[in-house]
Amino acid sequence: MNLEQFDDITDPRQSAKVTYPLFDILFTTLCSMIAGAKGWHEIRLYTIGHLDWFHRHDIFLEGVPIEDTFARVFAKICPNEFRKNFIGWMSQVNKITAGELIAIDGKTLRHSYQRDDKASAIHMINAFACKNKLVLGQLKTDKKSNEITAIPELIRLLDIKGALVSMDAMGCQTEIAELIVEKKADYLLAVKGNQGTLSKAIQSAFKHVTAEYLKEHPLDVSQGHGRVEARGHYTLDANALDGDFSRWAELKTLGMSLGYRLEKGKQPQLEQRYYISSAELDDKQLGQAVRGHWAIENSLHWVLDVTMSEDACKIHKDHSAENLTVVRQAALNMLRKDKSKRSIASKQKMCWMKMTSLEDVLVAGFTG
Repeated sequence: MNLEQFDDITDPRQSAKVTYPLFDILFTTLCSMIAGAKGWHEIRLYTIGHLDWFHRHDIFLEGVPIEDTFARVFAKICPNEFRKNFIGWMSQVNKITAGELIAIDGKTLRHSYQRDDKASAIHMINAFACKNKLVLGQLKTDKKSNEITAIPELIRLLDIKGALVSMDAMGCQTEIAELIVEKKADYLLAVKGNQGTLSKAIQSAFKHVTAEYLKEHPLDVSQGHGRVEARGHYTLDANALDGDFSRWAELKTLGMSLGYRLEKGKQPQLEQRYYISSAELDDKQLGQAVRGHWAIENSLHWVLDVTMSEDACKIHKDHSAENLTVVRQAALNMLRKDKSKRSIASKQKMCWMKMTSLEDVLVAGFTG
């Protein structure tokens, strides 16, 4: 097990007053969250319950600190250091393959706000490797509207060479597209009204070919639970655009996603979504990428909220919410690196009960 990932984090405490080593606090917190701990009380409870195992590894030989000690340390650790440490670790254990989809999207920590100001809730931008279901990096922004400035900063921190980077319309900016290309990756960006001229041009391009496409490439229809759904994905060469859009770096593909839904007792719904990409994508590849992007909602954000109770966590003082989010995502990555067929919740329960199960998860997570 390689634990050097913790070495580059600066201890924020005065060295003369340190009783409990920073490594011990960080490592036991990670172990506790792998096992399902939700806050400082459960982190300390888990550590006490498995103290014999930690003692065998020379951890907390002076006893277990009180909850406030854990809280104070995480409130003061530099989040930039903590995040950089995490991203470096993930780049070691997860190698990007050509064409691999990386989804970038935001998530609000709903109970992380200061008590008198709900608007202060932390908003995190996450980069997610959809195939391996691993978080590659994250960055805090104070508000959802600030995603535009936070996304480039996160991209600069990541090794995305060879990947296809997908984002919703918030990330559809020429500067972001150019940065992704500069990093030797490709982009897939959803286009909406925030890029009005581009959006109208794409809709116009597809308007002339939609009927023909539908004849040759019918929608995929599924039926069940009282509803009928049909979906289709279609592509055009970027040369089909009427106008000068050269400011979009290496633009090669236009995409359209059609979705039709008929549910008993409700009006039929027809939805069209549009995309641009620097990659040369066909209809099938576009469909795979569009569906893959939503893995960040289903396989990351939903799991963080439902299984790991992120939304319910009320820890917010100073940097503690942001730093604890990094630990939570590291714990989830390590649980996913473990190849057993159990669910995330079942793996957590096994780790809470058995240190042998925790050791398996730690080895998988630290070595990749």
